[in-house]
Amino acid sequence: VQLAESGGGLVQTGGSLRLSCAASGSFYSIGTMNWYRQLPGKQRDLVARIRSDGSTYYIDSVKGRFTISRDNAKNTVYLQMNSLKPEDTAVYFCYVDIKPSIGALAYDLWGQGTQVTVSS
Repeated sequence: VQLAESGGGLVQTGGSLRLSCAASGSFYSIGTMNWYRQLPGKQRDLVARIRSDGSTYYIDSVKGRFTISRDNAKNTVYLQMNSLKPEDTAVYFCYVDIKPSIGALAYDLWGQGTQVTVSS
């Protein structure tokens, strides 16, 4: 199973970007899908989460600006980022819960990361 991220880039303050993370390969189901971000020399921090039932969670600093969504038919999670600020600059990673087969234990997989840079 592989995760392919796309959508990062350079944008001005107040701009928007949409990140995508698509899972490919053989698996039974996908559970919780998350977006994390990481600054150089820092740990990865959770930004947003969407569970298989569609319920979502956001950290306070992105509430009202970011929207996480998923397309189960495409095995893809999205992060729509609006009203971007310089402090949103980071490498963004998806982190996905994969169930390989019925009865098997699930495992978690990281995407390769995509750079988001917001200029002031």
